[in-house]
Amino acid sequence: MKTFLLALSLPLLLAAQTKRPLSLDDLSKLHPVSDPQVSPDGQWVAYTMSTTDAAADKRDTDVWMISWDGKQNIRVTSSPDAESSPRWSPDGKWLTFTSSRPGKAKGNQIWALDRRGGEAFQLTEFKQNLSSYTWSPDGKKIAVILRDKDEPETEGKPAGEAKPKPIVIDRYHFKSDGEGYLSGNNHARIFIYDLATKKLDAVTDSKDFDESNPEWSPDGTKIAFVSRRTKNWDRENNSDVFVVDAKPNSTPKQLTTFEGNDGGRLSWSPDGKLIAYTQGSDPKLSAYNQTKLAVVPAAGGPARLLTAALDRNVSAPSFSKDGKSIQFLVADDRLEYPATVDLATGKITRMEVGKRVISTYSMNAGHLAVLSSSDDRSAEIFAMEGSTPRQLTGHNDELFAGLQFGPTEDFLCKTEDGTEVHGLLVYPPDYQRGRKYPMLLRIHGGPNGQDAHAWDFERQFFAARGYVVMNVNYRGSNGRGQKYQDAIFGDWGNKEVMDLLAAVDYAVKQGIADPDKLGIGGWSYGGILTDYTIATTTRFKAAISGAGSANQLTMYGTDQYTYQYDTEIGPPWKNQDAWIKISYPFFHADRIKTPTLYMGGQSDFNVPIGGGEQMYQALRSQEVPTQLIVYPGQFHGFTRPSFIRDRMERYIAWYDKWIMGEGKRASE
Repeated sequence: MKTFLLALSLPLLLAAQTKRPLSLDDLSKLHPVSDPQVSPDGQWVAYTMSTTDAAADKRDTDVWMISWDGKQNIRVTSSPDAESSPRWSPDGKWLTFTSSRPGKAKGNQIWALDRRGGEAFQLTEFKQNLSSYTWSPDGKKIAVILRDKDEPETEGKPAGEAKPKPIVIDRYHFKSDGEGYLSGNNHARIFIYDLATKKLDAVTDSKDFDESNPEWSPDGTKIAFVSRRTKNWDRENNSDVFVVDAKPNSTPKQLTTFEGNDGGRLSWSPDGKLIAYTQGSDPKLSAYNQTKLAVVPAAGGPARLLTAALDRNVSAPSFSKDGKSIQFLVADDRLEYPATVDLATGKITRMEVGKRVISTYSMNAGHLAVLSSSDDRSAEIFAMEGSTPRQLTGHNDELFAGLQFGPTEDFLCKTEDGTEVHGLLVYPPDYQRGRKYPMLLRIHGGPNGQDAHAWDFERQFFAARGYVVMNVNYRGSNGRGQKYQDAIFGDWGNKEVMDLLAAVDYAVKQGIADPDKLGIGGWSYGGILTDYTIATTTRFKAAISGAGSANQLTMYGTDQYTYQYDTEIGPPWKNQDAWIKISYPFFHADRIKTPTLYMGGQSDFNVPIGGGEQMYQALRSQEVPTQLIVYPGQFHGFTRPSFIRDRMERYIAWYDKWIMGEGKRASE
């Protein structure tokens, strides 16, 4: 063992002596870690780790498990097919996961393996699409969410005789990125799978609603879940928490009544009397939703908000073993951390973890495992001992030991209307104070997201190429409270642009950014804000609008946000002036002089590629330097490794060309 540890540490020692900047080749060397699950006895943590096969142009995810003391790390699966969602049986003897690997039945199925060793075997043979599952407390059953498949007319026929079916649409919300068109015929329902008899029973007999987030009661007699069951469920931003007997064809009981989104991850109190969940904002604030922690009696009764005064977005509630407190995650001004609330006093205690983002966690047997990342380290699993994180996994240690990063600093500035705006500045590894650098303003999407102290390959890659990278949490971002989030309601491209430009002014005034070498860009709402900004000012030398739009009128009915448009802006035929106003980058495209690269996925239903195509054509018509890159088969979030790399290559080539000049780069 000692010899093994010495051999393992030698590459780390050598790497530490020859640190280098991050390169594009490091994309395929990163091993993303996720989904920690603490075993019932608290002695192991199961999780997933992904690798990239550049030659096959695919990513493979496997299940691993590591002992609580960190001394044993075991790869559990090694098939060429991806495995995900590891879950422990209540007695800890079995570790299950989902995979579409070849087996007795096709499609995503639950597989099981003996934690003591041996080959995994296929546990289920579902004909429907599986989306999630959870073990019953006695370990004899599994609750699953299944959705019936659209039976293709081509099944069982020779390829030459294949005839595709038309897609019949008859619902208000009829498309979703990654899912495609929603016909409204097949809904996600809760089923119970009996492990002994292999029998599958539907818990509810209704086929008219979608159900999600099932959670067994401690005694295994009931299941809590989330669903939309109002009369106009497809036209409203409303979900509720329900409870149902854990037996076939039961009638659900509605527990929550808030006219907005109640749900998220559910957690039963140990005595089975309360259910913890998250309550959203006013339904019309769908794009600026901020959730609060709440509990509701499982037998019915008034709900109680526990974090109403916190004014921060919370998620992932979990009752303590004694039922006296609830742990949850808080998104707070460039950070995310665990906190607890005492049910008796309402006192909230924040776990001080420093400048890092804890994105998920798992608790069992008094042990808390978290997934944590920071500015200069990708996510790994840590054991929390009090408020001190102890690193468990180290799949990326060798890579990061050889990399050199510049500092990441917080900054704040004030806009012309007096608003305080916060953000991050990421510096090149060889940064020298007092010297002006080319700077890239990279804008996050959402808008209800935030740039935080978490690993981000993009900004570190740009910094390694010699650029200062600026991230701004403009109004509309989370982490600063509900008022800050919904400040842009119905008024897009106004206050956000004011905030972005004030931040750039700050960097120039501080002598950090060279005012003659500024670039801008972003993805999704970051791409949209790029269009808004370059139609407002010509100070940027290069722009990249990824998965963006500018003529918002053309998005109505072509993307997945019709509810937001109807409630926030109003239908175009009722509020035409407002639609023209928020589409000013397109209707004032003649003001744009910045060379701009437009990009997007051909199959994106979130922000369809048409938004980029229109702006590309508008700039091309005016002979403004522009280019359009369309990625076949990609949704809003890219999955093909070669396309992810290609996008980064085009990013840096575009910025270098127009900011630094042909053949030059920022680090020169």
